[in-house]
Amino acid sequence: MQQFTVPQFIDVEDKIIGPITARQFIIMFSGFMLMAVCYKFFDFSLFLGSSIIIFAVSGLFAFFKVNGMPFHFFVLNFIQTSKKPKKRIWINEGENIIEEDAKKTIKEHAPILKKHISASRLSELALIVDTSGAYRGEANRQVNKNIEENIKTVRF
Repeated sequence: MQQFTVPQFIDVEDKIIGPITARQFIIMFSGFMLMAVCYKFFDFSLFLGSSIIIFAVSGLFAFFKVNGMPFHFFVLNFIQTSKKPKKRIWINEGENIIEEDAKKTIKEHAPILKKHISASRLSELALIVDTSGAYRGEANRQVNKNIEENIKTVRF
């Protein structure tokens, strides 16, 4: 059997200039190029103010890490999370997931949220959900018995 070496530290970026990686170099280079464009088109005071901001933002994106991941990934994840709805509702018809805004959902389900459900009723509802509606519940059995009794009395 052949021996193979398993790559280690595959998440570490390659360094190109001292401790600076290729990603950091490209981000800082684009920041300096943007500062050069500002120098060409703006007067000195506007160039100085915009250059400080550009240098700070490019340095932030190049060198700052949040929980071990680069800052631009953090910003992208934050934007994606902000766009998603606050509440997701699962409906057991196929695999459909209906995403709704949290405020709309809370307004629609406000009476349900305020209603207190006993432990036995909660376990009964869990059984109904687990059986996908095959088990109808004790309350429905009583209603069905009453309906059957009414049908029997009407027939005779």
